[in-house]
Amino acid sequence: MTDTATIPADLSFEDALQRLEQIVQKLESGQAPLEESIALYEEGARLKAHCEERLKAAQLRVEKIVVGPDGAARGVEPAEFT
Repeated sequence: MTDTATIPADLSFEDALQRLEQIVQKLESGQAPLEESIALYEEGARLKAHCEERLKAAQLRVEKIVVGPDGAARGVEPAEFT
């Protein structure tokens, strides 16, 4: 990713997570100068928010089957994750 100021809306969760892992490795290595470290941290924060949004969207798409007292499926409702 060449432009660290924006995260493309169509960036997949997996690609965003991979980039975030690269950023963490670089920051943990201590090899980046201060200004680059700050820019990487900011990009990482944006990627984290992007990943959270993608996960929330996926969560809303998941449904669970509701079974009635007779054991028959009676419909679906949004899944709840706790």
